[in-house]
Amino acid sequence: MVKQVIKCKNCKAEFTPVRFNQKFCFDTDCVRVWVELEKEKQWQSKKKILKSEMKTTQDLIKDAQIVFNKFIRLRDKDKPCVSCDKPLGAKFDAGHYFSSGGHKAITFDEDNVHGQCVACNQHKHGNLISYQIGIQKRIGAERLLSLHEDAHKIKKWSRDELEQIILTYKSKVNEIK
Repeated sequence: MVKQVIKCKNCKAEFTPVRFNQKFCFDTDCVRVWVELEKEKQWQSKKKILKSEMKTTQDLIKDAQIVFNKFIRLRDKDKPCVSCDKPLGAKFDAGHYFSSGGHKAITFDEDNVHGQCVACNQHKHGNLISYQIGIQKRIGAERLLSLHEDAHKIKKWSRDELEQIILTYKSKVNEIK
């Protein structure tokens, strides 16, 4: 059996590793560098966990909204604007039929959010009359009535629900891509 000789990541001296994944020789300085790198890796993983635990519900809502809107844009990229029926083009919004500010229960309801051109969503404040006609064509009258009922329910999102929404829509985004 031929022993492999490799170069130390720190001092660049050649050595024969004792373990298959050994990257540093046993020189005192090199071991010190290796220990510091390991400590840094552990700190980075712990920091990531601490950061996620420190997020407020509001932070999670923002994160969920970002990934949810990304999904809506990918889902509707080949459809016309829900309000004016014009092609959406490269830049368009994920327009809410019921605003997410006043209707928390359906903020992340796929029936409530559709691809909408910037002109309708931002300049015409949602172009809601045309939106209602377009949404009824897309989801049907029965689901639209159900959406109207759900819109007036009171909802307070929990951390677990929001984390699940984020995971679900990240998965859906990856499926579409």
